[in-house]
Amino acid sequence: MNKGTVKFYNNLKGFGFIKDDDSSKEFYVNASGLKDNIGENDKVLFDLEEGKKGLNAVNVKLA
Repeated sequence: MNKGTVKFYNNLKGFGFIKDDDSSKEFYVNASGLKDNIGENDKVLFDLEEGKKGLNAVNVKLA
């Protein structure tokens, strides 16, 4: 699992971005990929999965 920080998350629209702690890359996250409720600046653990426009964060849970 990757470790990261939620940089942005919009609960109403159900998407956001997570910044990976190791690579500093940002990954898209959709509400369908969440295990826990998340908010901005939360520390999270996540897996990566190939999506239509690149890698997406999935199985996202609070660290």
